[in-house]
Amino acid sequence: MGGTMDGTKQQRRGDTRQRIQDVALELFAEQGYEKTSLREIAERLDVTKAALYYHFKTKEEILVSIFDDLSQPIVELIEWGKRQPQSLETKHEIIRRYSDTLAGAAPLFRFMQENQSTVKELRIGETFRNRMMGMRDILIDPDAALIDQVRCVSAMFTLHAGMFALGDIEADPEDKRKAVLEVATDLVTRAHQATHPA
Repeated sequence: MGGTMDGTKQQRRGDTRQRIQDVALELFAEQGYEKTSLREIAERLDVTKAALYYHFKTKEEILVSIFDDLSQPIVELIEWGKRQPQSLETKHEIIRRYSDTLAGAAPLFRFMQENQSTVKELRIGETFRNRMMGMRDILIDPDAALIDQVRCVSAMFTLHAGMFALGDIEADPEDKRKAVLEVATDLVTRAHQATHPA
């Protein structure tokens, strides 16, 4: 597992567009989106503003591109999920992959959590909500009871909460992730078993 991650990281690091995104997100997180200028992003990257401008004309473009890139795996997961049988194995796999995707996009989601007004203005929020609905639809059985629909939605939010609400709890990050994943998996399992009694 570790090997592939490093490989993509190296490759991502060499990519100028990618470096701009990473540095911009760092600055947005440090000092807020509103207070960050394109000039500051260029300075930290040690490139001219013209070089930056070649890739992105505005801050909004940078943020939207970060969002699109980091949430692309969610789009792919939804597409994949729609083609699978609605089995318990599929749902477990969806939850596992969603957990991985969220972990990979943690800085973006932290930013979205802390800058909700910006997110609303840039319509990223709307796109994100649509992705959430897509996730919900591949987890919920069409004929599930309301309580089991709630369990499936709660499984998603358990994974989200795991990124923010557990921040100050003393525990190894990997143990936290496993515990959160286990609770989410458990919710989906209970919902599935209630709808498909053995």
